[in-house]
Amino acid sequence: MNKSNSLLFSGLLLATAAIPAFAQAGTEISKTPKLPKAVVVIFADDLGYGDVGCYGADPKKIPTPAIDKLCKQGIKFTDAYSTTSVCTPSRYAFLTGQYPWRKEGTGILPGDAAMIIDTDQPTLPKIMQKYGYKTAVFGKWHLGLGKGKIDWNHSISPGPNDIGFDESCIFAATGDRVPCVILRNDKVENLDPNDPIEVSYKHNFPGLPNGKDNKDLLKLMWSHGHNNAIINGIGRIGFMKGGKAALWDDEKNADFITNEAIQFIKRNAQAKQPFFVYFATHDIHVPRTPDKRFVGKSKCGVRGDVTVQLDDCVGRLMKTLDECGLSNDTLVIFTSDNGPVLDDGYADNAVKDNVGHSPSGPFRAGKYSILEGGSRVPFIVRWPGVVKPGMESKALINQMDLGATLLALLDPKAKSPFPDSENHLLALEGKDSKGRDYHIVNSSAKMVGIRSGKWKYLPAGTPIRDGINGLGAKMSRAPEGGLLIDLEKDPKELNNLASKHPDIVKHLHNKLEEIKKSPVNKENLREYALLDD
Repeated sequence: MNKSNSLLFSGLLLATAAIPAFAQAGTEISKTPKLPKAVVVIFADDLGYGDVGCYGADPKKIPTPAIDKLCKQGIKFTDAYSTTSVCTPSRYAFLTGQYPWRKEGTGILPGDAAMIIDTDQPTLPKIMQKYGYKTAVFGKWHLGLGKGKIDWNHSISPGPNDIGFDESCIFAATGDRVPCVILRNDKVENLDPNDPIEVSYKHNFPGLPNGKDNKDLLKLMWSHGHNNAIINGIGRIGFMKGGKAALWDDEKNADFITNEAIQFIKRNAQAKQPFFVYFATHDIHVPRTPDKRFVGKSKCGVRGDVTVQLDDCVGRLMKTLDECGLSNDTLVIFTSDNGPVLDDGYADNAVKDNVGHSPSGPFRAGKYSILEGGSRVPFIVRWPGVVKPGMESKALINQMDLGATLLALLDPKAKSPFPDSENHLLALEGKDSKGRDYHIVNSSAKMVGIRSGKWKYLPAGTPIRDGINGLGAKMSRAPEGGLLIDLEKDPKELNNLASKHPDIVKHLHNKLEEIKKSPVNKENLREYALLDD
């Protein structure tokens, strides 16, 4: 840990001794939030702003009663963002409180990548550990493992347990990438030592079939890019040999990680141990492989069916909190890592079966895009005794703000070690409808814009991907003079107002450059200027 971070962390209180006695939350709204006995963050995968009922989806097409109930019990944020429009960098920012474009190597990672979070780096789970919470991650990781070439047949370090998680049960990357195995803490689960795993993202292993040349072995046809190793009848990205006993069951993965999270909750509830859960679902990412009890449960094909499956997982977690007597003492946050995508590599009829459903809600484009559909995501906060049920907030917030925000809840006097995370505890309580002054909109290191109030600005030349499919989206660039959008009047970003408001363009351009060059703690940066029409 560098000197500055070491000094910051030295000021944190130690473990359980630092936690005041928990009081039972009642129905009245507390003026000063009590520390929750549990914090549960549900991070869906590729779920769009408009994919669930409480954000506009037709419940007759895609029923999401558990998520909708969660929304009715808390606050629905309408101006919340993932930090980027793709998975790895969003997850990096969420855990580290740092914009991913500040660090090289935070793009979409292959399944055998080295871990991109430094073990001496401040992280959200480290903060929760310091204040006495047992921490765990279940589901998708996709932040790399180890330091170089990974030997999947032995302990792998560094990993989640080295950056603040007491327990981990994860997929190394995504469901469409090898290796297709579960790692419990630092080891592949159920691995037969006589059938060692080998992984390559460069070449196949002699004698093994592949999705391009052996289509007859596929139960799910690829549309682009997913034609390397065939695992469980599905083509993947990358090649894999061995580990047959350790292979996951695609149709059972959602139940598996949900059961693991439920057992963690029950163990800690019984021990009266405060806990923090990062529940990173695979749904609704490709390959979309719902359990048979969810097949046909939507009217939008398999993509709708896995959304129903996701909702079931959320419902089961909430039921567990109820059964453990923790519902009134748990802060629950539900969100998604980025916007939606239909065809993302498999011929699963997601485009044909969409039948008028709008995955991005009122916005344009989706995953991979710097347009609003790429990173404007659902963000629901249920906090009984602190927030009033059924609220809606226009506060501008970013998922990575949870680091500074939760630290402010745990210790209001502590100085945040996170370079870009902001304390928006008042927004989470429903007491502040403004949120951030500035949010950096990002889809890759070279696609960076800025949002402030109702305004969104993209510098001249910024690549703009317009579409909701993984391949073949229309590409353009922000024109000379930049692109300035009034998101309140123009959520689909069709009307460029840059020429009408040169003062706002200049201000936002300069602010964007300032933020890019100087990693500042914006908790101390409160600037309001030139932002009204």
